[in-house]
Amino acid sequence: QVDAVESGGGLVQPGGSLRLSCAASGRAIGWSAMGWFRQAPGKEREFVAALRWSGGNTIYTETVKGRFTVSRDNAKNTGYLQMNSLKPEDTAVYYCALGVYGSSWSNYGVWGRGTQVTVSS
Repeated sequence: QVDAVESGGGLVQPGGSLRLSCAASGRAIGWSAMGWFRQAPGKEREFVAALRWSGGNTIYTETVKGRFTVSRDNAKNTGYLQMNSLKPEDTAVYYCALGVYGSSWSNYGVWGRGTQVTVSS
């Protein structure tokens, strides 16, 4: 069984930074990418970014390009979402997911429980 556990959320002022981590554990069979999604109150879950684990290809949603960066540490089986220049509209619960490279939630079959990110002064 494969599991994904996020960490690193919290409260940050506008313009600040946070780094989220996603530790993948268990047998790494059936997944080749790590995706990041977020869900704000009253809104649908939306795609944020994805990383192809082998090769390092990345995709980002337009609203975070230039501010967010996904990366990985193969040795630790851990992925990261570095978030800079945070805005209040980035406030959401952030989820990492394991699956097949792409921006659709349906590409991903293993989901973490989420971590809250709040951007507020």
